[in-house]
Amino acid sequence: MDLPRTPSFRLDHRRALVTGAGRGIGLALAAALAEAGAEVTLVARTRDEIEQGARAIGAAGGRARAVTLDVTDLQAVRDYFAQQPAFHILVNNAGTNRPRAMWDVSEADYDAVMGLNLKSAYFVAQACARRMMAEGVQGSLVHVGSQMGHVGGPDRSLYCASKWALEGMSKAIALDLAPFGIRSNTLAPTFIETPMTRPFFEDPAFKASVLARIKLGRLGAVEDLMGSVLYLASDAGALVTGTSLVVDGGWTAE
Repeated sequence: MDLPRTPSFRLDHRRALVTGAGRGIGLALAAALAEAGAEVTLVARTRDEIEQGARAIGAAGGRARAVTLDVTDLQAVRDYFAQQPAFHILVNNAGTNRPRAMWDVSEADYDAVMGLNLKSAYFVAQACARRMMAEGVQGSLVHVGSQMGHVGGPDRSLYCASKWALEGMSKAIALDLAPFGIRSNTLAPTFIETPMTRPFFEDPAFKASVLARIKLGRLGAVEDLMGSVLYLASDAGALVTGTSLVVDGGWTAE
């Protein structure tokens, strides 16, 4: 009897790019891709953290380089991708949040959150996909969304708007790109403890309210997302497109 073989989670001979890769989730996802064999480009606006991250990945036996790029500068994004060989994997991770009650949200808040979380994500994906299509490269686009792209939350009207929109964007992109063998999915985590979120958890009442909703009883860690991104990026997820992998400890189950 010939048994079926599990498709590989390895990413050897593939090129990956991760935005917002200087710390937290972005750095962890870059490290996961490199550990699986991909050559990873770490992108952020400031160079120090991504250089440190690239060196750490290299010291661990991976291949990585740091590229300073402001993904809100859409012309710079177009120019960068036009000058590079096609990537096989994009992790659209750069994002921000400005928690406010909806009556306190300013136009500047709206532009900052929607501009980075949605507009930049859209045009980074477009520039990456254009190169893949031009070179006949098949691969995977992974957009880092949130459980807040599936539910609502107090003081999160802007963030929810951006992440719900990202879900719709990814589904429609998946339909456009399927004929080219390019997949598009979102990775939607619960609250992950990172340098960006840690100050929120200094409020005991807020932390308690979050833990009450996460049915597994703990905050997420960046390591909880590393296997998920490999599944979406690799041959193991070859038939997965236009959907969301929700890593939320049960938050959205009720």
